[in-house]
Amino acid sequence: MVIVLVQIVCQMKHKVFVWSLIIALGGFLFGFDTAVISGAEKSIQQYWLLSSFQHGFTVSIALIGTVIGSLFGGIPADKLGRKNTLYLIAILFLLSPLGTSTSTNWYLFLLFRFIGGLGVGASSVTAPIYISEISPSEKRGRLVALFQFNVVFGIVISYLSNFAIGQFGGGHSWRLMLGIEAVPAAIFLLLLRLIPESPRWLIIKKGDTKKAKAILEIINPATADAVVARIEQHADDESKIIHKDPLFSRRYRFPVMLAMLFALFNQASGINAIIYYAPRIFEMTGLGAGSSLLSTVGIGVVNFSFTLLAMNFIDKVGRRTLMLIGSVGLIITLALVSNSFYTAHFSRWGVTVYLLLYIAFFAFSQGAVIWVFISEIFPNQVRAKGQTLGSTTHWVMAALIAFSFPLITEKAGGGNTFLFFTVMMCLQLLFVWKVMPETKGTSLEQVEQSLTEQ
Repeated sequence: MVIVLVQIVCQMKHKVFVWSLIIALGGFLFGFDTAVISGAEKSIQQYWLLSSFQHGFTVSIALIGTVIGSLFGGIPADKLGRKNTLYLIAILFLLSPLGTSTSTNWYLFLLFRFIGGLGVGASSVTAPIYISEISPSEKRGRLVALFQFNVVFGIVISYLSNFAIGQFGGGHSWRLMLGIEAVPAAIFLLLLRLIPESPRWLIIKKGDTKKAKAILEIINPATADAVVARIEQHADDESKIIHKDPLFSRRYRFPVMLAMLFALFNQASGINAIIYYAPRIFEMTGLGAGSSLLSTVGIGVVNFSFTLLAMNFIDKVGRRTLMLIGSVGLIITLALVSNSFYTAHFSRWGVTVYLLLYIAFFAFSQGAVIWVFISEIFPNQVRAKGQTLGSTTHWVMAALIAFSFPLITEKAGGGNTFLFFTVMMCLQLLFVWKVMPETKGTSLEQVEQSLTEQ
């Protein structure tokens, strides 16, 4: 985090990057909060002597909060503004680790995990919207992908933190695993004062063109007047339609379909099941507890590295190309994992290698593209509602899969479970090939014209 502060001091001439980086700290907390439970879930189960149902509920309660946070996160983003909503999200991120790490009552623990989930869900709506609305079109993919980059950075840091604390933390190490998140949450809360409000929100929701123009002049003085004119024109055109054509109308049916299917396939790949239950999956293949925790660190490092790689390609080759490459890779790697469980042929590191390759393909495609793509495909007037729809679909699927994964693997076996994920990625490949449009290098208003039915 000291590095972040230094960057803010040294790169103030690149203010859009600095603003995006600050917002992306919300992504770091998103990733950390999502993955940290993987190192603590067994200890929590033993501490409160939880049944299988209670254990699954404890792991998935944050995802239930995430669903609710994503479902309602667009409301304050529209009513209060993107910046004020981010303040609320930062407070939720701070309360959650402080509460979970000190809870002596299971129900109180559930409450604070739920609060953390609210923060994750709301941030998955508000942060990508904010970054997409302040970014120049030629850099938008990379800057929005910075949010996902910090999500996976948060995941890898949580894995490293869990591994270190697990080695040296003692009998109640799970409390420190969860509580340490309060440090970056407090830094995020403090740094939010350095960002401005979204200029598109100021024009469309508040009619404050003067303040919006001042922000756009900081972003790019040469294009500020043209961007203001384009936003106002599309706002006028859209306002004539929006009252009679709500989000679920013929006009927006194509972006709605894109957002829902994209989010559904993201979780039908099994990514959150693997992130949440990585140590358990590795132990199913015969690895010891120490090796399993170390393997999760490998997952985090690969996720981080290939998300960084994708950021360098997303604005060059486009979102669709990354998705085509990733879909093929996910099909192959998931099929190999499924076959390993079917044949019970577990070499010492075979499934570990397959899953590391799986993570690489996921990070290079779905992981890097999802929040960029969904934040681009809806008009300014309904962007928060559209992002809410995509994010809620994503988290509903994540909650269902995380809750059911232990039971399904117990009843159906690892082979059938990973076969299901493989089949879903075959369907994703067809979706990307036949349906998904390319959005790189075009303004948000131009994307709106191409995807809505006039």
